[in-house]
Parts: sequence; structure tokens; C-alpha cells
Amino acid sequence: MAPPAAIEIQTMDDTHAATVIEPLSVNGVPARRAKDMINQESKSRKPSSLKQASGLLKTPGLISLGGGLPSSEYFPIERVDIKIPQPPLFSEHDTVKTGITVSIGKYDIAHEKSLYDLSVALNYGQGTGSAQLLRYVTEHTEIVHQPPYADWQCLLTAGSTSSLDIAYRMFTERGDAFLTEEYTFCSAIETAAPMGVRAIGIKMDAEGLIPSEMDHILSTWDPSAQNGSSKPKLLYTVPTGQNPTGATQSEKRRRDIYALCQKHDIYILEDEPYYFLQMQPYTGADTPIPPPPASHAEFLRSIVPSLLSMDTDGRVMRLDSFSKVVAPGSRTGWITASAQIAERFTRHHEVSTQNPSGLSQIILYKMLDETWGHGGYLDWLINLRMEYTKRRDGLLGACERYLPRSVVSWDPPMAGMFHWLTIHTRTHPSLRTERPKTLLEIEEEIFLAGLERGVLTSRGSWFRAEGSGPLVDTIPVAGSARAPACGHRGHARKRDSTGNVKEVMVNGHGNGTENGNGEAGEDRIYFRMTFAAASSEQITEATKRFGETLRVVFAIEQ
Repeated sequence: MAPPAAIEIQTMDDTHAATVIEPLSVNGVPARRAKDMINQESKSRKPSSLKQASGLLKTPGLISLGGGLPSSEYFPIERVDIKIPQPPLFSEHDTVKTGITVSIGKYDIAHEKSLYDLSVALNYGQGTGSAQLLRYVTEHTEIVHQPPYADWQCLLTAGSTSSLDIAYRMFTERGDAFLTEEYTFCSAIETAAPMGVRAIGIKMDAEGLIPSEMDHILSTWDPSAQNGSSKPKLLYTVPTGQNPTGATQSEKRRRDIYALCQKHDIYILEDEPYYFLQMQPYTGADTPIPPPPASHAEFLRSIVPSLLSMDTDGRVMRLDSFSKVVAPGSRTGWITASAQIAERFTRHHEVSTQNPSGLSQIILYKMLDETWGHGGYLDWLINLRMEYTKRRDGLLGACERYLPRSVVSWDPPMAGMFHWLTIHTRTHPSLRTERPKTLLEIEEEIFLAGLERGVLTSRGSWFRAEGSGPLVDTIPVAGSARAPACGHRGHARKRDSTGNVKEVMVNGHGNGTENGNGEAGEDRIYFRMTFAAASSEQITEATKRFGETLRVVFAIEQ
């Protein structure tokens, strides 16, 4: 469905404004009103006086002495040249040989060479970002997601972390709690913590957060047992190639989650930096990669539908970013939300980060809009899919060759940059001694032993939504390597404050109960590996070293 109104492309400095208008169609039902979800801080924000005044620059014959924008004649950059790939020749080698050099001048608008130039990009901008690039990402959002209500809008941002910070300040109060995956993006937790906002982790499986677990948390919420926190009204989720687990929610899983959010009136922050890193199916280490999609339409059909595309209520804010598909240093992304939410977001944006870097915005505009167009950008995304598929398959092949399957297991990631390893700790040598190690101690032992052998991995405890507390005093019961299957019960042990060890029951989700009523325990730990940057040779060698680490730690014969 088309965005709700014309997007005006304005080229503006301190003394004049030029406008190019191309209306877009308007259809559908407006989003539901969400004022009860917005906190007092957001409700109290007023429009920026200076930003509002800039709209007067369109008045014919007006001479402005009221602004504070510097004159572009004092910008010491006359021209910027960039060399970019020519679709479909995207490799570095091809770009050097056949790439297109695009020139960005200071006064291209006045010379009628472009709708965007350095005189505009290097000056102050609006809280919604550059109108030129904004129009492109809005069209892109319509092509890919087709939001099913009428009054949706996009706003350019300084990346998803900045967007998340603003969203927390819109939807939460000190003392609140929000829902997220049990293992989640570190910055999502670390951004909220100083605001006095606590994360509640939802148990996960191979498809990400489990809807029944989420429903149970919400249906049984008791503020007196949650430090006085009222029932959560916000869900933060990374549905595709989740960081750190690499899990991707299926279409049905997403629809189930959305239905639960309707049932409990939850607002969704859909953080999707890895959405276009959905890869080809994994068919084995020594088998050919399936061919790429034959057309743009086939590519778009192959992508799991987004929560935004299912959002009939306007209860989703989608966070997009160029960080993983172009360059993280661009610090440019965008949000998509209902008009009322977008307006509140803008009020915050225009007095904080204001807008992304002007240089980043104009470089992206020149590449994506003026040079590639939407078709060329989709070609680039298909290219990324195939490149990341090769990297993922290389890591999986190395894992199959070098990791001891008696103590480690995994699911091949469908998307993203990460591979999540489950370490089954029940055969750790210390568990048969008088001083058995806790899960956190075993995790640290593996981590440090890996460093000694020249391989760095990420510890799973770093990503726990509710911290590493349950790992500190939990000691698995020695036994078979693999933990009980999902839905079955087994045993673990916990060390109390006096140092004594006692046995607890665990089920297949890793939850523990002491006589049916105790707190949670676990018998697995996790490590995250990435296949995003290292060469194939380095990935293979690092995986081999990690395999050697596990064999030493668990005393597995070579």
C-alpha cells in the first residue's frame, strides 16, 4: 500500500527553498490510535521552533535573516567523487575495472544536474532526514513490505541503535520491563538499563522466541513478583538472523507473535538489520549452492514476510539500517511506523541527533537512486545473499569437520552473520570431582582456552537478556553429553550461598525447578561465531582451533 501523502523533495539553504512534488496514491484504513502507549516524556515534546520556521522559506519573494544556517560558500568541499559498482558486476575486482565514477558537486541543483548537492547535504537538515533519500527508502519499503494500513511513514535515522534509544524514550518509563528474546542484542539491554528499564527474556527454539512462552509470561504477570513493574507493553525482537543466535522466525511464527501482541496489546520494535541477508538453503558442506533467484520478483517472494507487512493495526515500528547491506560507517537507517508514532519520533529526533550525516545521505542517494535505482539495489541484495551463503557454508563445513559432536550441536543459520553453538556440559571432567564447576566457570574456561589457542568467540552469557545470574551457581549433573530433549525432564545442581550443592530438575527448555517450585537452572552454554569478515582460510583455521579447545576442555581423545 502506498504511503499516505506526497513526499516533497526540498532543496533548502538559509535563504531559499526549491520543491519538487510527485504525489503518491493514498489507500486503506488508518492505523489505530496509540496515544496510551506513548510515555509522558514523548507526549510533552513540542516541535522545534527553528525547524518549524524553515517551512516559511518556501514563501515566494521571502528574504531570510532569521535562520542560523552557515553559507555554503564557506564549505571547503567543492566536489566529491565516488566510484561504485555497475550492476551486476559487484566484486571489488569488477568495480576497479568497470565501476562508475559519480561526481557530487556543491551547486549541482543550481546547474540543474541533480536534485541534491553538497550545498544542501553539508548544511543542517530536517528531523526527518534528507527528503531525496527519504523518498527512495519509502518507495523501497512499499516495494518490499506493502504495509497494510494507510498512514504509514518512513523517517531517516542515524542507525538502529539510535532509533532504539529514541523508541525506549517514547514507550517506557523508569521501572518498566520489556520483552525480548532470552538471548538478545547486547546494546538493546545496555541502552535500556540506565533508563531503569529491565529486559524480560522469552525462551527460544530454532525459530527464535517461542509464542507460548511469551503468552505465559504475559498471562501470569504479577507486578509484586516483578519488582513492581507493570505488565510489559513493548516487545523488542530481531526476527531474521537474530543476534546472537542466528534464528529466523518463519512466517507462521511471526503471525503467531503478532496475534499475541494484539491479544495483550503489545507494541513491537522490529529490528531488522539482517533482513536482506536471508541465505540460500544449506544443503551440505560438499554440495553446490542452489542458484540465485532468477528475478527480482522471485527474490522478494523468497524473503520471509516482515512483521510490518502483517501490521494491520499500526503496532509495529520497523528499524532498518544500511549498516549490514552497505556500510556500518554510513550511520544511516530508517524507521517505518504509523504517522502518529512517526510524528512523536520526529519531535525527539530534531533535538537530538537531528538527522544522519549529510555526506552519508548524499552518497547513498547518488548510488541508490540516481545510479542503481530500485532494480540495481535489489541486484546488489541478491549478490549479498549469494556471498553470505558461501561464507556461511564455509563455516558450517569447518564445524562438521573439526568440532566434536559429542559435546557441541547447532542449527544451520538461515540468515544473518552468526552461528550459534550449543555446548552440552554434562561430560565436563570437573563434574565428577569434589569441586564441580558451574556453567559460568565452564564457559569462561572454554573462552580462555580458546584465546590461548588463538581463536576469539563470543560467550553466550554476554547476550542473556536477564544477565548471567542463573549460570553463576548452576552445576550440571554428570552424565550423557546431550541434555534432555525439549519437553523432557533431567537434572542439574545448584550451589547455594554456603557453597553446598543440591540437585534440581530441568526440562527441555533449560528451566530448572527445585521440588517443583525452585528457580531456573540450565545444563547448556552457548558460544557465538561469525562468518561475516574473516577469510575462508581464517574461518577454517579458527574453527579447527575451537575444536581443539573443546577436546582439551572436555578431555576428548583426539
